[in-house]
Amino acid sequence: MSVEQLTTISPITNKPIVQRQGLSDADITALPRAATAAFNAFRKTSLAERQTIVKQALQLLEQKKDELAKELTEQMGRPIAYTGKEITTAVARGKYLLKVSGDALSDTDGEKEQGYKRFIKKVPVGPVLVLFAWNYPYLILVNSIIPALLAGNSVILKPSPQTPTVVEQVHRIFKEVGLPQNVMQYFHCGSFQKIERMVKNPQIKLVCFTGSVAGGLAVQQAASGRIEVRVGLELGGKDPAYIRPDVDVKWAAEEIVDGAIFNSGQSCCSIERVYVHESIHDKFVSAVQEVLKGYKMGDPFDLDTNIGPVVSKRAAQLIQQHISEACQRGATNATPDNHSFKSPPSDGNYVAPTLLTNCTHEMAVMVEETFGPVIPVMKVKDDEEAVKWMNDCEFGLTASIWTKEVEEGQKLADDVEAGTVFVNRCDYPSPDLAWVGWKNSGKGQTLSRFGFDQFVKLKSYHFRDCPK
Repeated sequence: MSVEQLTTISPITNKPIVQRQGLSDADITALPRAATAAFNAFRKTSLAERQTIVKQALQLLEQKKDELAKELTEQMGRPIAYTGKEITTAVARGKYLLKVSGDALSDTDGEKEQGYKRFIKKVPVGPVLVLFAWNYPYLILVNSIIPALLAGNSVILKPSPQTPTVVEQVHRIFKEVGLPQNVMQYFHCGSFQKIERMVKNPQIKLVCFTGSVAGGLAVQQAASGRIEVRVGLELGGKDPAYIRPDVDVKWAAEEIVDGAIFNSGQSCCSIERVYVHESIHDKFVSAVQEVLKGYKMGDPFDLDTNIGPVVSKRAAQLIQQHISEACQRGATNATPDNHSFKSPPSDGNYVAPTLLTNCTHEMAVMVEETFGPVIPVMKVKDDEEAVKWMNDCEFGLTASIWTKEVEEGQKLADDVEAGTVFVNRCDYPSPDLAWVGWKNSGKGQTLSRFGFDQFVKLKSYHFRDCPK
């Protein structure tokens, strides 16, 4: 069987920019075998040794920020003004995980009893397969590989074909700081049939997948015949925001626009639907229009650009379908005049930020993941109605409530069905809080001290003194 050839198409020019060879049939068995052998040695290293390796790798990652940022902009289209920030944030996230690793991986003592010693130890699960997405590849990768390695596991990484060099850069960095051979391996692949065979390999003990719901279901199904293997899924979102009547409207508008269209809306935790109290609805819409007038869409290598292209022609078509369908069903395109929105570079996959009003849950743009720079707005009469519509969704990743009455916001947050609820903030996976999806947004958790849990299994020790 011939080896798959993978080509990365630039979202900026729609021309090929990177080519890689895919996974061979021999690799499907060779990679897990090598990962298992490496794991059996690496798991016996001390936590202090592993912490040193991770610390040095994070330092080197930060040093290479400018180089990595340029590659990200080329491959996925985020403006160069922001791609470096992903590296900085990834490093900061890794440092936090490093800081809490001692506590997160520590033993738990049993009850004290004369003549006995009992404790629970957290031991590494074994080779971990990490399948990660293109939209925030360094952030996503740090979520998995840092706790995996600190716990003593080996890892096999598969990047999105859209951002293939990310995994190569990370592998090179860890090799340079002395990570033992084959503790970290990677492969390129666009064939789910081959990925499925890797998931089914009995030497793989945990699969971490970040991507679409369909992809997550396929990975879970592939693993369903194995009892031992664990599956962690970080999937889609349709994250709601509710604007209460007491809020500072101008400030909220600026925050909502940023949370909805940053990275061209291509984030699982972007704001994808906005519920606004009827008493301030018109004022809020006007404020959003004023904010949008100040944005610039265009060449992502221009430092003044706020919005670049979306990742592919197919993605652009889906976003436009959601906009068109909403307008056909009664929504109003309330996007203000903005020259850059009307005259983007001709070769790229540009979708102008779009403000829609008069939206309802009969429209796909309010219930299906759009993954684009769209701000659909729906009027509500009170808190109760807002929460009702916020929960009327198959996803439950994040949600946000915007109000001067923070305590009231917290009370409402208790009724919102999402793994993370923000008050007066959005789109910020804080490393000290668990990042977890409810409903079809996933299962398992990353970040915080709880982010180590899926990378370890518990082993109980029970010792009794021998009679003299």
